[in-house]
Amino acid sequence: MPAPIEPEPSRWVFADLRQRTGDLLDDVVAMGADLAPGTLLAAYRHGIFPMPGERPRDPLVWFSPVRRGILPHGGLRVSRSLRRSARDFEIRIDTAFDAVVAGCADPRRPMGWIDDRFRAAYGELHRLGWAHSVEAWRDGRLAGGLYGLGIGGLFAGESMFHRETDASKVALMGLVGVLGDDSGRLLDVQWATSHLRSLGVVEVDRHDYLDLLDEALRLPPPPVWSGSPVPARTPTIPDLGVGRPGRG
Repeated sequence: MPAPIEPEPSRWVFADLRQRTGDLLDDVVAMGADLAPGTLLAAYRHGIFPMPGERPRDPLVWFSPVRRGILPHGGLRVSRSLRRSARDFEIRIDTAFDAVVAGCADPRRPMGWIDDRFRAAYGELHRLGWAHSVEAWRDGRLAGGLYGLGIGGLFAGESMFHRETDASKVALMGLVGVLGDDSGRLLDVQWATSHLRSLGVVEVDRHDYLDLLDEALRLPPPPVWSGSPVPARTPTIPDLGVGRPGRG
């Protein structure tokens, strides 16, 4: 996979959240701007991410949660049943990015928010080498997956989906394996839902998150998407029982 391409800088400027005091108790920190690649990268580097407004013509809404959900290094909870289930899937990286985003954007899902603008924007970031998918395949079919942005040692998870039981959880296991053993890496999940808490996600204060982000952004990206030579499919992750080269 080629090294990421830095896009044109954004025409918008995101403020340093540490210098702001008026909105410390509000997850919303800005409105407007655009979804250009440079804008998105600048936002994530400032600890901010976008979501659409309530109506199609509403401006974009930019969030930096007061209490941020992260999966700590070594904190993934893998039950015995999930470990057994993982053996039935193969993990692949970036082989079906658009299909994963489409699965996450399925309008039949409750609380769906991924519209065509977001699909196009993150698709462009993927083609520039910044957005990535982690996919769980079974018998040659995409069973589930997740996608997000990889910037240095940060992986900012955007959404996940499954068509078979445990497939999205297995994709998360695969992501943890890809991120490796460097404790400075940061796996951001935005908000700590009850489902994510069951997998080991915890909340941290916004300022603590920004400190973790600064550390993560100084790290190189994992080899699998840094431009270093890697196999077409991810290697087996023995401790998780994930990955079956040759299947599919």
